[in-house]
Amino acid sequence: MPKPIAGHAVAIATFLSSLLTSPLAIVLVVSLVTGLLMVVLFGYTSDQKAIGIAKDQLKAHLLAVRLYRDQIPVVMGSYGKILRGTGRYLKLAFKPLLYVVIPITLLMVQIDRYLGATPIPVNTPFLLTVHISDQDVSSLASYDLNSVTLDLPSEITMTAPAVHIPEESEVVWRLVGSREGKYRVKIADGGESVEKAICIGGELPRISTVRLRGHFWERMFSSAEPALPENGPIESISINYPDRNIEIAGYGMNWIWLFFILSMAAGFIFKELLGIQI
Repeated sequence: MPKPIAGHAVAIATFLSSLLTSPLAIVLVVSLVTGLLMVVLFGYTSDQKAIGIAKDQLKAHLLAVRLYRDQIPVVMGSYGKILRGTGRYLKLAFKPLLYVVIPITLLMVQIDRYLGATPIPVNTPFLLTVHISDQDVSSLASYDLNSVTLDLPSEITMTAPAVHIPEESEVVWRLVGSREGKYRVKIADGGESVEKAICIGGELPRISTVRLRGHFWERMFSSAEPALPENGPIESISINYPDRNIEIAGYGMNWIWLFFILSMAAGFIFKELLGIQI
């Protein structure tokens, strides 16, 4: 193969690879697959015949309201039947919706680890904040925030002295990373040491913006790291990662909104194609 053609082929392959692994492409593919799975799972776990009957009855009662709008008793009776029919439909759809919503929520939590924030750019300052448990600083006058220390790898440096905020029980460092990679910094207080992961550069690393102590449900949705020790004084360690926006026609959009719109649209399309009642 001539060198110019080989060079063009490599360039095209590189472009297609970057396009298919872009956040927009990932959201598009995941949305289509999720829309299909939502419809199939709903159809498999629901009583399709009963849902179809409930929807037909609702349509009939709505039509009666329009046809007999001059006959008040008929209209009022139809409204009552619409309310009962709506309750019957919601009862039929509730359990299948649980089967759909729970796995999709867990999937979104995992995807958000990659698409919710961007890694810290190389040579760009960022903040690392350590929050001390309120129980440990209940007598704040006697608590020394200077005892909280930070140990950094050689690729990350401190660009300013630590800022102590006694009113918030926090210590804040301004840092900068000189080389792309995933690093771990150590925070020590009272003889105990904990770590926090930091992502510098890269395309789609798995990012954890905060590491927490306790707070099980908050950790499930916002942290991708193990819990901090329960008996330690540090309650949280956070980093101000930039939010990731996906560009659509020059407009930046959070991936969750785009995922919601695309997956709902895909769900309605697959619903019609597969003939599933929702």
